[in-house]
Amino acid sequence: MPFRYAILGAGRQGTAAAWGLGKFGEAERVTLADVDEAAAAAAAARVNALLGRDLARAARLDASDPVTTRALLRGHHAALSCVPYFLNEDIARVAVEARVNFCDLGGNTDVVERELALHPDASRAGISLIPDCGLAPGLGNTLGALAAGQFESDISVHVRCGGLPVRPRPPLNYMLVFSIHGLLNEYTGEAEFLRGGKIVRVPTLTELEPIDLAPPLGRCECAVTSGGTSTAPKTFAGKVLDYDYKTVRYPGHWDRVKALNDLGLFDLRPVTVGPLSIRPRDVAAACMIPRLSFPGEKDLVVLRVWAEGTKAGKRRRVQYDVLEYTDEATGFSAMERTTAYPAALVAHMMARGETMRGAIPLETSVPAGPFVERLRGWGIAISVSE
Repeated sequence: MPFRYAILGAGRQGTAAAWGLGKFGEAERVTLADVDEAAAAAAAARVNALLGRDLARAARLDASDPVTTRALLRGHHAALSCVPYFLNEDIARVAVEARVNFCDLGGNTDVVERELALHPDASRAGISLIPDCGLAPGLGNTLGALAAGQFESDISVHVRCGGLPVRPRPPLNYMLVFSIHGLLNEYTGEAEFLRGGKIVRVPTLTELEPIDLAPPLGRCECAVTSGGTSTAPKTFAGKVLDYDYKTVRYPGHWDRVKALNDLGLFDLRPVTVGPLSIRPRDVAAACMIPRLSFPGEKDLVVLRVWAEGTKAGKRRRVQYDVLEYTDEATGFSAMERTTAYPAALVAHMMARGETMRGAIPLETSVPAGPFVERLRGWGIAISVSE
């Protein structure tokens, strides 16, 4: 059955998601909506050229306007939000009112929990509402659920993920591979983990640890960032002893970023500068964007999820690894593919009626085994070792 999809946000991930749905998602039509209509038109033209057919159409949309958003969503089988995370709660409410299946890229657990509070309304509307469906949170937690499900007791799950330039680039041995606002959101606040069966909160940019990865990465460093576990600690409480997430970076990155944070440059509390009241994070973002943007530089994404546990009286370990690069055929970067494709696949599964109804966390509502097998068919290589 052909499906109609709405994608809100025609930037990097939105464009890649539209192509993925056109290629693998049985799409009859994909509406690419953005507040910048020219950007939406360019994205739709790119998708259509890559697919060789007239599938994507552009629309102008201010996603903060519930009236026009509701009107745009109606008539679609599923909608995917690729706009900034702070808009997702309101869009989710509109999707429920429009009776359209909805998923998003997420990234902020407080917003996600407010979306999940819509469960009674989403159930009555007969739709699936699934936040946090990108890379991390998203694919990382799906692999975490798959790994945890292979054991009977004493289970520990660890997720490590990073989007990086193929070559370290100064000043932070990093380059922007997604929104600076999403990045700084992850670098601040606290993360929620399971440790010893109890939910704990851990400050970001702490607990530095080494990790050895496949070439060309080699020895890298991980640190705590917020949002990566999303709802998984609450979902697995009582079933899993430990569940944690850290972000992977090249050596040296975390020391420099922590210094910036310690100086208050990531704060949201305004400071007075002459006659102006300015949020330090806004200034930091404006300064960092040109200094962390390297046009033409290729990226990579690394994701490692491993779990240990007991099954049939024996202690075992299972590990999943993803190492992806820019796709030369489509031009989509590693971050675009590994973020957009998992979310687009969730939209496809929602349209097909393969996900649970209501507002339910990803790790519960999406069957992990079939999801991973189908994502491999979308071109994301996921290896497993024991």
